[in-house]
Amino acid sequence: MARINYDLQNDVVNDTQRVVTSTWSNNVNELTTIYTSSTQADFTTATSKGAHYIEIYNEATSSTSAAVQYSIAYGHKTGLGSKLYAIGDTAGNSPSKTIYNQYRQLVFGDENQSFDFGVHEGSIISNSHIPDDIYVININRARYKNNLKPGTLNLKLSGSGLGTLHLTDDSVTSTGSAAITNAGRQFHIVSGSSGVRLGDSTIQVTNSGSYGLYYPDSGFIILNPAAIDHQLTNLTPGISSNTADNNHTKLLTAITGGNSFIVDSEEKISSKYYFTRVRNYEFNFTTNPSFIDADGNLRYSTMENNPKVYITTVGLYNNTNDLVAVAKLSQPIAKDFSKEALIRVKLDY
Repeated sequence: MARINYDLQNDVVNDTQRVVTSTWSNNVNELTTIYTSSTQADFTTATSKGAHYIEIYNEATSSTSAAVQYSIAYGHKTGLGSKLYAIGDTAGNSPSKTIYNQYRQLVFGDENQSFDFGVHEGSIISNSHIPDDIYVININRARYKNNLKPGTLNLKLSGSGLGTLHLTDDSVTSTGSAAITNAGRQFHIVSGSSGVRLGDSTIQVTNSGSYGLYYPDSGFIILNPAAIDHQLTNLTPGISSNTADNNHTKLLTAITGGNSFIVDSEEKISSKYYFTRVRNYEFNFTTNPSFIDADGNLRYSTMENNPKVYITTVGLYNNTNDLVAVAKLSQPIAKDFSKEALIRVKLDY
């Protein structure tokens, strides 16, 4: 078997591209009709999964092709709006407190920090607004590749009050202004579409801050109930002590009513191209053992003076001659002393 040594300066080229696709299953662009599972969304006890979050499916769970698209949850700093894990727990440990602590740990790495929906400019926050509670939309990890793509978020919430609230991130309007957190880039959730803010101010609601915060690198959205409540009164959280207010079902109702959720995912694909140059005097004889008899002579006289073979495969070997990759040609390439070939092998990783 003949070998070619690649010139790393001239024969090998590296390339990186970002590929954008729809986040939802089956490459559906806009998720409209959504479903839940009565088994998962069980609110029986404080320790039930449904008391913490509700999983959203693209089809009825009776279908074999149903898959989780995202989950929704409600968090409260002191644990209001949920039943306590244990009767008489003065620390307020409950599903809502667990959710709030989980996401501030993800974002800040500190369970003493709180979400501030004021204007973020790097580490500086102006017009500070820190509510005690949050709504959460967490995109299922299997639905996106490297990250969600900023500027593609379009979420409609519907309910009492203004009727419909169209939310997006402000990544296009505020290009290059993302704050950096433990969860990656952080953008504001604002009224508008496709990354463009509607109006002039990041602060969408006076004294309540923006509608939320968007973390595309970690795949979740934190919504600000205080700001949304000014537009959609049916999303006003219940904050009773030791009571299962099931506030995340209110967000579910608003998303169902809005009937439109679009967000794209982004994947970085690195490619390496190997330009395999086959010169006229190379690779003109077959290595197939059936062409040679027991004495080592060619069985076919036509292969002696003017041989003709076909290239079908290119194998890539490392420095220790281990076969590490195989490229198959779409159709065989005829080769003899009068022909040369340039085969481009693409390796994605």
